[in-house]
Amino acid sequence: MGIISFFKNAFRDMKESAKAQHEVDRANFEAAKAESRAQWEEAKAMSDPERRKIILQRRRDEKIAEANARREEAEARIAAAKGEK
Repeated sequence: MGIISFFKNAFRDMKESAKAQHEVDRANFEAAKAESRAQWEEAKAMSDPERRKIILQRRRDEKIAEANARREEAEARIAAAKGEK
């Protein structure tokens, strides 16, 4: 393998790596753009009082459901520790 072929291979590898990195960068940019748009739409939705109430109620309902699930799990662990079923 001569020095010329070594450099040809090295530059070809760098070119492929640059293309792959460009694809990663483009995907990250598109994701950041979509996240920014989602945040904007959420902020805009929160300015409407009715939609704000609905969103906040949905979040509260989710938290209540999570708390109930944690409580039931804890009660099951207590029963298991006591030897009950």
